[in-house]
Amino acid sequence: MPTDTVNHSLSPQPLVSSLRLLFSALMLVMLLSALDQTIVSTALPTIVGELGGLNQLSWVVTAYILTSTVAVPLYGKFGDVFGRKRVLQVAIILFLLGSVLCGVVQNMAQLVLMRALQGLGGGGLMVISMAAVADVIPPAERGRYQGLFGAVFGLATVIGPMMGGFIVEHMSWRWIFYINVPLGLLALLIITTVFNGSGQRNHHQIDWLGAIYLTLALVCITLFTTEGGTVRAWSDPQLWCILAFGIIGIIGFIYEERLAWEPIIPLRLFRGRTFLLCSLMSFIFGMSLFGSITFLPLYLQVVKNATPTEAGMQLLPLMGGLLLTSIISGRIISRTGRYRLFPIAGTLLAVCGMVMLTTITPADSIAKLYLFTSILGMGLGMVMQVLVLAVQNNAAPGEYGVATSSVTLFRSIGGSIGVAVFGAVFSHVLQSRLVDSLPAGTVLPEKMNPLAAQQLPAMVHDHYLEAFGSAIHAAFLMAACIMIIAFALSWFLRETPLKRSAQ
Repeated sequence: MPTDTVNHSLSPQPLVSSLRLLFSALMLVMLLSALDQTIVSTALPTIVGELGGLNQLSWVVTAYILTSTVAVPLYGKFGDVFGRKRVLQVAIILFLLGSVLCGVVQNMAQLVLMRALQGLGGGGLMVISMAAVADVIPPAERGRYQGLFGAVFGLATVIGPMMGGFIVEHMSWRWIFYINVPLGLLALLIITTVFNGSGQRNHHQIDWLGAIYLTLALVCITLFTTEGGTVRAWSDPQLWCILAFGIIGIIGFIYEERLAWEPIIPLRLFRGRTFLLCSLMSFIFGMSLFGSITFLPLYLQVVKNATPTEAGMQLLPLMGGLLLTSIISGRIISRTGRYRLFPIAGTLLAVCGMVMLTTITPADSIAKLYLFTSILGMGLGMVMQVLVLAVQNNAAPGEYGVATSSVTLFRSIGGSIGVAVFGAVFSHVLQSRLVDSLPAGTVLPEKMNPLAAQQLPAMVHDHYLEAFGSAIHAAFLMAACIMIIAFALSWFLRETPLKRSAQ
């Protein structure tokens, strides 16, 4: 093995119990990172009621997504250079520090800044925990472990709003952040004790100029997709100026990566069919998943009169389907060594689930929604972590971190763009349907929310639900069409034999 390759292992004679303990800590780290992307959403009205700053409301969520997205590829590179254990410890400490400071803030501006700090740690938790598995588990056995990671990510996506609603209803909103501290300290203790690196610091160059270009590109693109059509009108020149700077960042990053001695994302990776296909599929997957799932809790609250906590509970069938197929597919891959079938079947099943959701009407029973969301979840569970496994299996040992972070990065960017684009489509369809269906002179509340919708006059309420259903259908139909592209790409994946040893 080359002397500059990072080598990690468990203790000299690894025990199954030590491996299970370490993996439990890594899953806990993944859970914390994914959970904080969604847990705040149901608490935002309460937070604004105490801290004020309604005009900064969206930044409580955007700040975390923005900094965590920017940090993902940098953490991947740092993990390859300095060792996964050291970098993961730093990420956990940053995340916990941000969590504590979020809990003690006194105004909205402070909360936004502390959420940004929390995101800097959160971006590293997800990508380093996945890359760390590649250090201790050979690809032939990695399928079942990556399957559990996929299940944890799906669990966090679904239960985040439910937990946030429960904490707000029964405790202070500040406990949304404080709850991270004991769990994070436990994970940090286990990782420090069990996950032993080589102790060797490798001398590499960090592509700082590339990092600046990449940060500029991701910040501007995230701002464009987050603020477009919401904070800023699409006709606002400043919005398009932000996009222009994002494009400059992309061009500068590509140019710099061609010249850098050790690039953050080596462009040669894109010459490999597996990496290129998995990156494209991950982008589409994130766009379709987050762009459509975002509207399910809103649908349940507006149409089914569910509370935020109940809306989260009613997404359990989606989580159950995702958990089931993610774990089963991981075990099958570990036993057979074959993974190509799962992205094909999973994307097809996800398309079917999304198409079925376009047929839901306000008169349909909740059981029908449970069935369709479980089918969607089963499809998603067969795709998410298989893409990471395929990329890691084809990557050189010294590039596990950067390959893993790149796939995660594309999924994150796709999710950000998906939420913005589908949100614009949803708003446009809703407004156009309301204009066509409501009687002339009808005035809706300026701040339409689930509670305001329930208080509308009976005739107006019926028209509103019909228009709302049409808008939801448009979002899921668009998601299905985009997922069809991922289904087509999945057929071009090659079946590469899984390696039987870790690095």
